[in-house]
Amino acid sequence: MPEQRIIEQSARLPPGGAATGWAACRLHGANFLDGLGADGLAEVPVPLAIGPTGNIRDDARVTISRERLTPDEVTRVVGIPVTRAERAVFDAVRLARTDRDAVAVLDTCVAAGITSIERVSTYVDRHPGWKRIARARFACLHARERAKSLAETALRLIAELDAGLPRLHVNCPVHDRSGRLLGLADLLDEEAGLVIEFDGADHRSRRQHTRDTRRDEDMRGVELEVTRVTGTDLRDTGLVVGRLQRARSRARFLPPGQRRWEARPVPDCAEAELRRAEVLAEVNAEMRAAQPWTQRPG
Repeated sequence: MPEQRIIEQSARLPPGGAATGWAACRLHGANFLDGLGADGLAEVPVPLAIGPTGNIRDDARVTISRERLTPDEVTRVVGIPVTRAERAVFDAVRLARTDRDAVAVLDTCVAAGITSIERVSTYVDRHPGWKRIARARFACLHARERAKSLAETALRLIAELDAGLPRLHVNCPVHDRSGRLLGLADLLDEEAGLVIEFDGADHRSRRQHTRDTRRDEDMRGVELEVTRVTGTDLRDTGLVVGRLQRARSRARFLPPGQRRWEARPVPDCAEAELRRAEVLAEVNAEMRAAQPWTQRPG
């Protein structure tokens, strides 16, 4: 289990040190970060931040960071010292294997509700010159709210960066002109009227396949073009690029007044939700502090 590895390696931390990167993100709540490599088998070392004066033996089980670490960047989760969310994500995206993996890490952390793109971007801007800062900037530029899976992020990046599609809506509600919800488009090219769906493992059952077919029929019934991509397809970028470009060439490109459908993208709200949660936590803390101590009658 990832948690067991985190516990074991964090026991080696010197005073003031903390687990960081994917390990801290997972303890903060980003459960999709499981500490495994791209093959889903190899274990990624546990990142430990120990500051410039920390001393610890380096080995294959850990990745040691001796970059600046201030006390206010360290907290505890289930008793384990970890970096706070923004520092943890900052380290995780910089340690990602590729720029696109870094985007997937940030997407995952935002979807888990542990931070926002705005907060990580601010943190990145305050740390110019740090190692792999360009990778962190790339992640902030291309990350999006509401991504549901690492594969969906990979598909979106192929669509936008390789196939040349415009910025896509992510998990966007699509309605017909009567207001009936046709479905959530995994990715929507609103200009073209192109819906891009990712077929993951959850789409393999007969029941889900039937639902997908009906939804595709509803989308096509209002003159939307629909194309699907599987996890296996993602291994061949050229194949996916060709499929997306051909699908876009078939799309109608209707002006809004002539469309029989309407996109209703959900506004970004991660930052607002984080602030709301922080305010509620402060209020609850003040209420607990204000309660008079009452002793049980003996």
